[in-house]
Amino acid sequence: MKRLSVIVLNWNGLADTRALLDTLALSRAPAAWDVQILVVDNGSADGSAETLRAAYPQVEVLALPENLRFAGGNNAGLRRALDQGADAMLLLNNDTEADPGMIEHLVLALEQDPGAGAAAPLIYFAAPSSRIWYAGGRLWPALGHASHRGLRTRDRAQYRAVEATGYLTGCCLLAWREVWEKVGLLDERYFIYAEDADWCLRARAAGYRLLFVPTARLWHKVSASSGNSSRWKITQRLRANFTMFARHARGVARVTWLPAFLAQQMALAAWLALRGQSRAALAIPGALWDALRGRPAGEASL
Repeated sequence: MKRLSVIVLNWNGLADTRALLDTLALSRAPAAWDVQILVVDNGSADGSAETLRAAYPQVEVLALPENLRFAGGNNAGLRRALDQGADAMLLLNNDTEADPGMIEHLVLALEQDPGAGAAAPLIYFAAPSSRIWYAGGRLWPALGHASHRGLRTRDRAQYRAVEATGYLTGCCLLAWREVWEKVGLLDERYFIYAEDADWCLRARAAGYRLLFVPTARLWHKVSASSGNSSRWKITQRLRANFTMFARHARGVARVTWLPAFLAQQMALAAWLALRGQSRAALAIPGALWDALRGRPAGEASL
C-alpha cells in the first residue's frame, strides 16, 4: 500500500474543520492507496485539538504551541508526514468541503502523467455553489501577475480536461514525496500569502509539470479566517506578491515585473474605489510604499 497524508491546518476553526473531516470520511482513493488524515492545530485557543482528538480518533492531531501561520503550520505537518513515510502529501484548507471523488481523481491524474509533480482540483465558492474560485492559475513573473483562471464564473462545463497550469493554490495541493524533497517545503519567510505560488515557481524551475484536474472538485469558504476583500487581506496579499516577484525575477523580468505589477495594483485600487470600497482601495498605495521601502510585511500600516 502507498500512503497519502492529507494535511489539514486548523486555527480556531473547529466548526469548519469538523465539516471538512466529515466530507473526507466519504472520500475514495485508488485501491493501492491508504489515506491518513493529519490535522495540524496552529496554536488554537478554542479547544480544537482536544475536541478533534475525542470526536475523530482515526485522525492524528498535531498540536503546535503557537500559530506558525500558513507556511510554518503546513511545514510541521509535511515534516511529520515525511517522517512517517508518506508517498504523497496533500495540503488542504480546513474551510473546504471535498467531493467524494476528489482524492481519487487527483492521485490518478498524477499517476498517469510521469512528468507531473503536483496537482490541484477545480474549486468552487462555498457549497452548494457552482461559481468557480479556481480553475487553474496564471503565474507570469515577467508581468508581475498571478491570478486564478475562471474566477467568479459559473461552471458550464468549460473546464473538463486535465491540463498543465502555471500555478496551484495551496488551498488544495497534492504532490509526490520526491517533489517535496527536491523542491523543498513552503518558504516561511512569507508573513502570509504567496507561499503556494512561490513553491510552484520552484517546482516549475525543477522541471515538474503542475496539473489542473477538473474532475476533482472542492468547495471553499473563501477567506473564512481573514475576511473576504478586507483591507488587511488586500495589504498582505500585495506585500507577499511583491516579495515573490522580486525574488523570482530572472533575465528581462528583472526590468519588466515592477512596472507591470504597479500598473495592476493601481487598476485594482481604481476598481475597488468604483465599488465603494474606499478603505481597501486606499490600502494599496500604502502597502506599495511599505514594500518599496522594505518595511516587514508583518508591520504593514493599516
